[in-house]
Amino acid sequence: MPKVIFIERDGTRREFDAPVGLSLLEVAHKHDIDLEGACEGSLACSTCHVVVEPDWYDLLPDASEDEEDMLDLAFALTKTSRLGCQIIVSEELDGLTVRLPAGTRNMQKA
Repeated sequence: MPKVIFIERDGTRREFDAPVGLSLLEVAHKHDIDLEGACEGSLACSTCHVVVEPDWYDLLPDASEDEEDMLDLAFALTKTSRLGCQIIVSEELDGLTVRLPAGTRNMQKA
């Protein structure tokens, strides 16, 4: 089973087994990681914003236009920002490492 690594806001590194097919948001919620996901993964907010470690960013599928629109609303956006609800665990992503941003901004689409 692939592993994913979350680096929390205080720098704590937490590693978990992540079933293939789950989103990072689902994995985070399963392990009580503070990744909000106010829209429950429906791509209508940016509260599951994560910063992907640069070595992993290019291995992810490109963000959809809808994801890019939501990322524009994210707090502390970086070049490797993605939404956790749109990153799906696969065997190829074994070891994927993401950081939680300093904060979130809940601006949902109506």
